[in-house]
Formats: sequence, structure tokens, C-alpha cells
Amino acid sequence: MSSAPPPVPVTVVGLGADGWAGLTVAARAALAGAEVLIGGPRQLDLLPYGECAGERVAWPSPLRPAVPKLAAEHAGRRIAVLASGDPMFYGIGRALCEELGPNRLRVLPHPSSVSYACARLGWPVEDTEVVTVVGRPVARLAAALYEGRRVLVLSAGAATPNEIAALLRERGFGPSRMRVLEQLGSEREDAREGLARDWDHAPGDPLNVVAVECRRDPAAGVPRLGATPGLPDGAYEHDGQLTKRHVRAATLCALAPAPGELLWDIGGGSGSIGIEWMRTHPSCRAVSVERNPERAARITRNAAALGVPGLRVVTGPAPEALAGLPSPDAVFIGGGLTAPGLLDAVWAALPGGGRLVVNTVTLESEAVLAERYRRHGGELVKLAVAHAAAVGGFTGWRQAMAVTQWSVTKPAPSDAHAEQDVPAEQDAPAEQTEKDQT
Repeated sequence: MSSAPPPVPVTVVGLGADGWAGLTVAARAALAGAEVLIGGPRQLDLLPYGECAGERVAWPSPLRPAVPKLAAEHAGRRIAVLASGDPMFYGIGRALCEELGPNRLRVLPHPSSVSYACARLGWPVEDTEVVTVVGRPVARLAAALYEGRRVLVLSAGAATPNEIAALLRERGFGPSRMRVLEQLGSEREDAREGLARDWDHAPGDPLNVVAVECRRDPAAGVPRLGATPGLPDGAYEHDGQLTKRHVRAATLCALAPAPGELLWDIGGGSGSIGIEWMRTHPSCRAVSVERNPERAARITRNAAALGVPGLRVVTGPAPEALAGLPSPDAVFIGGGLTAPGLLDAVWAALPGGGRLVVNTVTLESEAVLAERYRRHGGELVKLAVAHAAAVGGFTGWRQAMAVTQWSVTKPAPSDAHAEQDVPAEQDAPAEQTEKDQT
């Protein structure tokens, strides 16, 4: 019995603002020979009917579920998908690869808007940070703001430059120079510029990229934020439920975030651990679990203000609120440690190689950690921080409450025999969150 012929590859063609005129010979041949042309209405309008006679299909909304459906409807036909610029750079290429598989695709990229922008600005591409706000909150830009940094923002539309200017002013970067580059690569290419603090331009062309040369205003009263964990406590809105700066830095060090990993931050408080986990790399993800609705709302505000609006906040008590969450790479417990079943539920949810870090300040919780340390190993440390403070007319040390921290990596399944798993002692009654002390 003969096997079925392999599926016809789907060709993905990148287009610039100059449309057909800017395409290579190979890209033109792929579009001219396609039986089906799939793209956005604006992209389809850039193709001359005399050269491209294939059936034209506009992407429906939502786009992602339509990919396998359209591929099935037009199976066996030569399909060309239109993309903006480089299809594999924040483009449709990623969704097509994930839905159809990379072996089904032939990608013909066009220079991206980032390449065009850097060429116009004289900025080395490798030294330029890129932030996209297409389908994402403008608040993401806040995590990229550092003195002297050059940032390119891929706009969502004509209103984006004004939104960026407002965010820069709010975050203490009013002196930053902005340049809006419109219709890059086309005959209608144009540019506008000015300082964020004085920005008063009316919305222009929706097809634009915003270049930002970051300049911080020290007089704005906004705390300076570094690129490492341990942001100033004043960077957070909080009601006292906050893992303090020095303990927070030590906690993130123990959690050891890596690109693409997911953290569960249980007993979120003000969200500082999850927020700083996500700030270590744009691909890091976090879920903050907080039972108090008012604090959960505060976590959301802090995440937006500090440039990680993608932080997911789950309102409810743990361990019940953990049900259905995606498997974590690491878990931090900063409050409610003695809630019945919490530690067991977290340990069961962690995959082999996953990390668990727990902070506590009470003797009752410390006893729980000592027992778990005996059972699972890891590292048990006590963190003590003292601050200089006035003592009459002199200066002395004021000791904060010491924090007991247990950190451990769960053995991989092949190493499970090395762990002596003895029954745990009965947990004490659930206690209030402890982050106000840590």
C-alpha cells in the first residue's frame, strides 16, 4: 500500500511597508505561484492582482485557532502566508511553527522594522533592546528603563507614542528623547522627535516604531531601580506585607531564576518576589497566590508599575488555590507556611530538579522547616539584618527579626531512592502571612 504524499509546504513571506516593490525575486515567485494567499487585509492589498492570482483569504479573529483550520481547508494547495518584516521576529512565523511544525514551513524573511530603525538611527542592533507592545500592555516598557539605555518599542498603533511618553514621565524618565519612525522602508517614511516630558505630538501613522534614549530625572522622586534583585522597598506599594530588600535579594539568589522558568509565589503579600523573578529575564513567568483580595489587587498594580504586567495573580488560600496551575520550576513560600497540607502539596507539584525556598520568622514555622530539612536535606540558614539608627544623640544598630530560610532542590526520579521520606509531624494551625516581618 502506498503512503500518502507529504503535505505541501506553506511558504511564509515577509513584507515591508513598500510591499511588492521591496520583495526579492524568490519572494515574488512564491507569491505569484501560490494558489492561496493568507494575510491581513492591509498586507493582501499590497499585492498586485495581475501578478498574484491566488485566492485571497484574510485572517479571522482570533488568529491562532484559525491556523490548523485553514491549513486543513486548503490541504494539497500551494499556500503563501503574508507576514510583516521578519516572520520569525514577533511575527506569525512562531504560531505557524507551533501549530504546523517547522518542517511544514518555508520562510522568506524581509528586513524587520528593527533593522530599518537601527539603520536610520545609527544604533548597533546588538546593543539595542527591543520591547513589543503589540497586543501587550505598554507597562512592559518600564522593565527596560535604565539610564543611557537605547530601546526600540514596536508600537500597537497611532496612540502608542503618547502612551510611551506618559509612562516615561511617570517612571521618572521625562528627559528621555523619543523618535517616532513611521512607514519605515516606504515612500511615505517620516519621523517625529522630542523629549518625553514635552511630548505633545498628535497621533500619526499607525505603522510606527518608537526609539527611546533613556535619561533619568533624579529630581522626579522615583527610586532608582537596578537590574539585580533587591529593589528598594520604596519601589513597592505595600501595607507592611513585603519581603524586605536584603532578605528579598538573598531569596531570589536561592530561587536562582533562569530564562523561561515559572515561579509560584505563595503568600504574595505585595508581589515583590514574583515581580523581581520576572524582571531577571523577559521570558521568566510567575504566579502570585494571595488570599487577601485587596493585597492581590496591589500585587497587580506593583507588577504593572515595575514593568512585568504579565504576572498572574490568583486570589485564594493555598493549597486550594494551587489546583490547576501549570507545573512550576520553583516555588517560594513567604506566608501561611503552617496551613495544613501546603508543604506536601507544593512538594508533590514540584518536578524533579525543581527548587523550593521557604522564609519564616516564627518558632512554630521554624520547627516545621527543621523537620523538613531533616527529611529532604537542602540548606537551612538564618538571615539577620541590622540597620543603623539613632540612639539618643548617637548611632547604633537596630536588629530586624531574623529570618529562617530553607532552600532545597527536589531530587530527580532516578535519585528519589536517596531521600528518606518519613511521615511528617502534624502541621500546626494556619497562621497569618509573615511577610510583614521578612
